Amino acid sequence: MAFFAHSRPVADGVFGGGLRFSFGDFFASMAAWNDKRVTRRELSKLSDRELDDIGLCRADIELVVNQLR
Repeated sequence: MAFFAHSRPVADGVFGGGLRFSFGDFFASMAAWNDKRVTRRELSKLSDRELDDIGLCRADIELVVNQLR
């Protein structure tokens, strides 16, 4: 009986540097980026008075957007 041993080298991540990549991660990061973009746009549309009503000022917009995941 013949025996055939076959082994494949396993790459350490996509680029060999331990970087793991999946399409799920890619789409999740794209969705997060889009959520931040939409939030930034909508908050920027508000007047200073409207921002003050919700307890924000123009300088707070980036802080709020950066806290989104």
